[in-house]
Amino acid sequence: MKKCNKKMIPLAVAVAVAMALGSGAAMAGSKGYAADATDDVVMSGAGECWQSVGGPKMPPIEKCGDVMPMAEEAPAPVDGDDDNDGVPNSRDKCPGTRAGATVDADGCEIVENLTINLVVEEFDFDSAVLKPEMKEALREFAEKVKASPGHEKITIIGHTDSIGPEEYNMKLSLRRAAAAAEFLRSLGIDDITTEGRGESEPIASNKTREGRAQNRRIEITTH
Repeated sequence: MKKCNKKMIPLAVAVAVAMALGSGAAMAGSKGYAADATDDVVMSGAGECWQSVGGPKMPPIEKCGDVMPMAEEAPAPVDGDDDNDGVPNSRDKCPGTRAGATVDADGCEIVENLTINLVVEEFDFDSAVLKPEMKEALREFAEKVKASPGHEKITIIGHTDSIGPEEYNMKLSLRRAAAAAEFLRSLGIDDITTEGRGESEPIASNKTREGRAQNRRIEITTH
């Protein structure tokens, strides 16, 4: 109801108007409020006036006093995906991503499926100590990740050769993955998961010394 502070009518008339409103018999004034035969807005003894039944929401008029106007509903946002990266514009923090790029949840491009096998200067037998060549490869990997606008998740998987008990090799492979993860964290890469595969996934024959050396490795993948 819209309140006004000027012209008033007796309470009995107000009741009659209210009943008329309920029955739909009140006149719709040109101002959008219930009106009498002279097109004058009808008000109750409490200083209230009514909008006409079924009429549109109207702004306040002078004789109704200090009435706040009705707030218009904001139109529903129209969302889209202008760069076709699968992330709607309302959540896309990197609009204009190049076609075909893999993006993170914010629509920012990430280094996709970047996998490195650290087999240059492989781990020594029964060792999880990173060699200088391994650290250099990890530094190059970290620079690629940090240069991308998105947020990569990193998975590091450790491997061993087949010498020794299988259970021990599983633990050794986890130690190797953890050593690489610790080094990457020191370079500012933090979203890292480590896994150990032990001797289960060789890339070379365990029957030769050279093959066993290649199997003592870690693999790093972004996603």
